[in-house]
Parts: sequence; C-alpha cells; structure tokens
Amino acid sequence: MKTKIFRVQGKFMMGKSLKPFTKELKSASEDDIHERIYSEFGSKHRISRNKVFIEEITEISEEEAIDPLIKALSNG
Repeated sequence: MKTKIFRVQGKFMMGKSLKPFTKELKSASEDDIHERIYSEFGSKHRISRNKVFIEEITEISEEEAIDPLIKALSNG
C-alpha cells in the first residue's frame, strides 16, 4: 500500500486557551491520520481526544513538505 504525505492543521485546548498546530505525517489514509493525531497528543501532552480539533487535512507532495523527518523518509 502506497503511503501519502498529509499536512494536518487544527487547534488543541491547553489550559483555558486554544493553541494552533500544524503537523506533517505519512500514512495510507486520512482515517489513520485522525487516529495518529489523537494518539500523539494524548501520549505527549496528556490531552483527551475531545480537546483536539482537526480543522484541515491536506494531501501534499514531497516537495511541499517542510518537516525534515518527512523529507528524509520520502527520499530514502
């Protein structure tokens, strides 16, 4: 199965304010991206799923990727 690169934009509740985030991830589908975002915020920041608001998921090309890890994984 071919993996694609996705850029995810949204906000998460940190204390009493919403903080914006942008992440780039490789995955086979958008459903996997949702699960990985919720899992990552839960494990790293102890934020529950209902406090993470995904606003946009966009498929991008390797050239559009900004994250150096994603670029390295795409080229290798």
